[in-house]
Amino acid sequence: MGILNVTPDSFSDGGRHFELEAALVSARRMRDAGVLVLDIGGESTRPGAEPVPADIELDRILPVIRELATEGVLLSVDTLKPEVAQAGLGAGAHLVNDVGGLRDPEMRRVCAEVGAPAALMHMQGEPRTMQQNPSYGDVVAEVFAFLRGQAAVARAAGVPDVLLDPGIGFGKTREHNLALLRALSQLTAGPDGVLVGTSRKRLIDYLADVPRAQDRDPGTLALHLHAARAGAALVRAHAAAAHVQALRVQAALDSPG
Repeated sequence: MGILNVTPDSFSDGGRHFELEAALVSARRMRDAGVLVLDIGGESTRPGAEPVPADIELDRILPVIRELATEGVLLSVDTLKPEVAQAGLGAGAHLVNDVGGLRDPEMRRVCAEVGAPAALMHMQGEPRTMQQNPSYGDVVAEVFAFLRGQAAVARAAGVPDVLLDPGIGFGKTREHNLALLRALSQLTAGPDGVLVGTSRKRLIDYLADVPRAQDRDPGTLALHLHAARAGAALVRAHAAAAHVQALRVQAALDSPG
């Protein structure tokens, strides 16, 4: 899953794809590299981010979705807002990526009515406050129980399919993130696909002393190759072409022959 943030303030690539033509060039480059899904977002969810009104979010993402809808790649609309999800799906997106975990009944209704699958993510708190002293009794048990429970709620509401995202970096400390990644095979052993996104996150700085987000692609690859080996169905990344190459090589190594 290639990341396409059509925002001025995302933590790693804010402003890079803010103009339509720049966004389309990057999207087509990722498509040509072999990504399966392009995840298009118009609101930053970095720690401390302020919410964006729905009309501004729609102004950012709809032109991109409309242009790419017929170009041979699945499109995901990355949003917390049901009205944005509905408009994005109407413009040609194929699935919803909800960092709110499909807790909003309206988001479940939108996905069910359109027949769109959704990725649901665990987040403690909200983007503005999520990194203010996050705490758990047993992070693996609590996060995985939330994801499985929300998947059941979504299916009961008519959402046709779900992906589970443990929300690395969303209301978690370094130790929480590592525990979830080490236990990932417990989540992938279930019936639902798993999506993992660690791209350029601060966890890599904590582990390898890489202060600049744009320098964290090697660490991202290491984490995502681990996730793929643990059974993740999708990894969400900025450096999409490098990921396609690395995952193909790993798949060949893991093939029985």
